[in-house]
Amino acid sequence: MKLNELRDNPGARKTRMRVGRGIGSGKGKTSGRGQKGQTSRSGVSIFGFEGGQMPLHMRLPKRGFNNIFGKDYAEVNVGAIQKAIDAGKLDAKGTLDHDALKAAGLARGGKDGVRVLGKGELKAKLSLKIAGASKGAREAIEKAGGSIEFIERKNPAELAAAKKGKAREARLADKTAKSAAKA
Repeated sequence: MKLNELRDNPGARKTRMRVGRGIGSGKGKTSGRGQKGQTSRSGVSIFGFEGGQMPLHMRLPKRGFNNIFGKDYAEVNVGAIQKAIDAGKLDAKGTLDHDALKAAGLARGGKDGVRVLGKGELKAKLSLKIAGASKGAREAIEKAGGSIEFIERKNPAELAAAKKGKAREARLADKTAKSAAKA
């Protein structure tokens, strides 16, 4: 096979229908939109609208609650950490953090860090730098002679407020500099 022989699979690329191009095209005049009315116009947004009847998504009962302030932790059990150390995927001598646990394939996701849970048995002496740990996990790590350092995560709202405050201070400083230059 040569580079000039490369082709897409048949049907992989379909040319778009050019509407409003004459009666013989089959999509001329009204371009398949029918006669008059809301859907013949541009800017129609009626997905889920049922002509004034109560829409299905409003008729169905709602359940549960989605906490917008909830934290997303990658949960790792001490037993899984011990298994990874035994398999040689983790080095127990260094400090174990989110990146080390992720590289070993233990921590998936967790944009707010790692939380260690107490399921399983731990024999190795570990030094962990993590976002959180359960009571059982703390006891297991301390029993094995290890230590835990907790990372303090900043609240996004606090970070935004601090950033806004700095911008405000910069504007005020700029204003005072301008007024001093005028005087």
